[in-house]
Amino acid sequence: MTVHDIPSTSLSSDDVVLITPIIGAEIRNVRLSGNLPEGVIAEIKSRIARHKVVFFRRQDHLDDAGQESFARLLGELVPHPTQHIREGSAAILELDSGHGGRADQWHTDVTFVPAYPKYSVLRGITIPETGGDTIWANTAAAYDALPEPLKRFADNLRAVHSNAYDYASHRPWATEVEKKHYDEVFRSKVFQTDHPVVRVHPETGEHTLILGSFVQRFAGFDRFASIKLYELFQTYITAPENTVRWRWKAGDVAIWDNRATQHIAVNDYGDAHRVVRRVTIDGDLPIGPDGRPSLALQ
Repeated sequence: MTVHDIPSTSLSSDDVVLITPIIGAEIRNVRLSGNLPEGVIAEIKSRIARHKVVFFRRQDHLDDAGQESFARLLGELVPHPTQHIREGSAAILELDSGHGGRADQWHTDVTFVPAYPKYSVLRGITIPETGGDTIWANTAAAYDALPEPLKRFADNLRAVHSNAYDYASHRPWATEVEKKHYDEVFRSKVFQTDHPVVRVHPETGEHTLILGSFVQRFAGFDRFASIKLYELFQTYITAPENTVRWRWKAGDVAIWDNRATQHIAVNDYGDAHRVVRRVTIDGDLPIGPDGRPSLALQ
């Protein structure tokens, strides 16, 4: 079916195809642009809140300007705090596998700042013939799956997130080019933020887990205990039944609720070239179940 502009102000139920019951839906018959009707944008936001990540195939008409024009309908664009944006763009970050951009650890985007992005909009540019998928996990469903004693424990737990972590120990297989890229670009300015491990989603009211690879330690715990706690929580987040995997094609667009997901780019494509471009939407300050907000430490 040819992708087209939707003439009405809302999506038909036939245009939304669930990928799994827990996370992920493909939205069809929508040509993304900066002039979509308000009703369609409202429905897209509603679907993101419900399914956590939504996918659009065959958006080959989009260039950088078109991606940003559409993304502005979701909120205010916010550039990455340390990495360079693409020349001529307002906030587009290019992730190029040839320059260290593989993002092959479970993470939520930019949690080392207090009000990290609420949405991320990712567009496939150059996609390997095989491999290079992205997997997303539902952190609200992960919280719901915790045993009650672990929920109560998490509700009162805080964690320090930073972009200044030991990249080599996290990725011992990384090339020297990737390590140098991380040190020179990603750590050009160091951030540290104290987050609640559980945040109350400002729109859905769900409790979601704020974790991922930017976590340095848990408040009140030493490094060894922090690692064990992290592994425990991540087991629930990345459980297979809690994830969705997307096989990219050039021109695809994925949009996710960065407040209720983690994701990882699967690094299985060797020397093949993979390029994706991301724009993020300004977020809100996380609030824990106890009413305490996130706090910048550095």
